[in-house]
Amino acid sequence: MLKKIMKGGHKKPSKSEGNDFGFGPPGGNRPGSGPASNVVVNHASRTAAAPASTNNVGPVVVAPPPMQSIEPLPLFRDVQVSERQNLFLRKLQVCCFQLDFTDTLKAVREKEIKRQTLLELVDFIQSGSGKITETCQEEMIKMVSVNIFRCLPPASHENTGQEAADPEEEEPYLEPSWPHLQLVYELLLRYVVSSDTDTKVAKRYIDHSFVLKLLDLFDSEDPREREYLKTILHRIYGKFMVHRPFIRKAINNIFYRFIYETERHSGIGELLEILGSIINGFALPMKEEHKLFLVRALMPLHKPKPISVYHQQLSYCIVQFVEKDYKLADTVIRGLLKYWPLTNCQKEVLFLGELEEVLEATQSAEFQRCMVPLFRQIARCLTSSHFQVAERALFLWNNEHIVSLIAQNRSVILPIIFEALEKNIQTHWNQAVHGLTVNVRKMFLEMDTELFEECQRQYTEKESRAKEVEEHREQTWKRLADAGARRGGEDMVTAN
Repeated sequence: MLKKIMKGGHKKPSKSEGNDFGFGPPGGNRPGSGPASNVVVNHASRTAAAPASTNNVGPVVVAPPPMQSIEPLPLFRDVQVSERQNLFLRKLQVCCFQLDFTDTLKAVREKEIKRQTLLELVDFIQSGSGKITETCQEEMIKMVSVNIFRCLPPASHENTGQEAADPEEEEPYLEPSWPHLQLVYELLLRYVVSSDTDTKVAKRYIDHSFVLKLLDLFDSEDPREREYLKTILHRIYGKFMVHRPFIRKAINNIFYRFIYETERHSGIGELLEILGSIINGFALPMKEEHKLFLVRALMPLHKPKPISVYHQQLSYCIVQFVEKDYKLADTVIRGLLKYWPLTNCQKEVLFLGELEEVLEATQSAEFQRCMVPLFRQIARCLTSSHFQVAERALFLWNNEHIVSLIAQNRSVILPIIFEALEKNIQTHWNQAVHGLTVNVRKMFLEMDTELFEECQRQYTEKESRAKEVEEHREQTWKRLADAGARRGGEDMVTAN
């Protein structure tokens, strides 16, 4: 069996440790708030730890034999410093016991012992009171894996034959074992963020398999668990540079499965929050891989029905791309038009809000490439019978940057939307929409009186022609009806 030898002296911090994207710890009842200490993490599927040989720095630390039951152990402060590593391993074994939390009256004593032991481990790591040997790190990650990697309970709509309800209206499922599970996540987080954690050692245990299993847990319905997972994965991404491409690819695959297969996943919003920080750190010129991610993964996320749950985070990621590289504005706007909802008015309101943010970061050249199809869609929104859609579209003219883009290209834009403005003033049922339309119409008149009058003349001619066509159609139908009536009278046979 391989022997693990601990290196003497202080470990040099990894260069990647400074690359932290600024996610703070999740809010709520996290135990302790001091600085994190050093620990390293190992995957649950690994074999039993090998004994660590002695060196000039510390004593031999050997994994103790498995414990048969949960028994209280002495506190760290009550044993000699040389015995603390061995005590750390014994406490990890206590925390490996699986307990039934669905029955609150079952194994109450054991649950309390395990909870207190987890608190002690978190405090020990957080205090930085001693270097954690590699054997201890490996065993610690085994303990973490045993506790957090589990089969998630089925969603409330599964196995019932009922159609899934709106995720926003569902009551979130709360994990019964959370009082223990939270402390396990806290231990892992403290280990990952510790400045004493050597990434060269830690990556042996926080490997691709471990990261994939963490990502699987993002489908947990408990929002508290997803918040911890978000923070931990974000810190892993910031600290372990070797895992970055793999994490991005794995998140891609989750998105693809969500978009094209299930349309059901609890953690899309949290994953997008992580990506928002990642995109913010992209170097320029942007890699082709990142542009493909925008087109193939982020833009299709506008398609699924539950977009309202994660739209805020998605919109932030999209805008980050445009702010990083303004040339992507045309790609993003055309992508929005591709997935524009046809029958979902609430979704249209979300799209219009995102469109305004994108246009805020759009330059004139990119705007000109997509303005014709864009304002054809906006014209349809202006005349929507749903007042919120029409109102949100008219609010675009409250944005000075968008108004300046429109003014520069008014000769193309006004003819496209003039008819929509006139119809709103003549026939729209909502007074707020009517008033906003009058203001926009006045704005165009002040921009370019000559162009406005030309558009009005063309609109009047078009309406006149349409009226003539309608009158001609009515006359044709009347002649046909009259001819049919005469023919019917001639063919009538009188019965005696």
